Amino acid sequence: MATFETIFLTGQVEQDFHPWGQIRALALRVQQGQSLELRDDLRDFLRRTAPTVAISEAETEESLRTVGGTEALLAVMLKRMDDGKQRLSQALHRMIRCQEAGDLEEARHQLRAVLAVEIVPQYRRMAEENLRSLDVLPSAS
Repeated sequence: MATFETIFLTGQVEQDFHPWGQIRALALRVQQGQSLELRDDLRDFLRRTAPTVAISEAETEESLRTVGGTEALLAVMLKRMDDGKQRLSQALHRMIRCQEAGDLEEARHQLRAVLAVEIVPQYRRMAEENLRSLDVLPSAS
C-alpha cells in the first residue's frame, strides 16, 4: 500500500511495483486534480505498459506529446483494465454456473463471447486457458 500511495502522491513510477498498480495510482492522481510531470521515466514506463492493455506504439507516442494526452492515455489504460476484468469475471462466473449444470457448450460460449471483444492480452490469455480447460475431460477415478 505504501508504494501505491507514494506513486499517487509523487507521480513518480517505481521499478519494483506492478505496472497496473502504478497505472491505477497515476490515474487516481489525475482524477483528483493533481498534475503529472512528463519526465522521461514516466514516458518510458507508459511506453512499456501501454502494450499490456493493447494500446499501439503510435497511439502511445501521440498521447505522450502533451500532459493532456498523457492523462487521456492513463484513462484509456485504466478503462481497458477495469472493463476487461469485469467482463472476464462475469463470464467466468457464468461459465462455472453452466459447467456445474452440465452445459459445457454454454460454458464455452461464455468464454468465446469474451474473446470476441476482449483486446487486453492478459485477459484474452485467461479466457483462452479457461476455454481449453473445458475441452479436457476429467479422468475417470
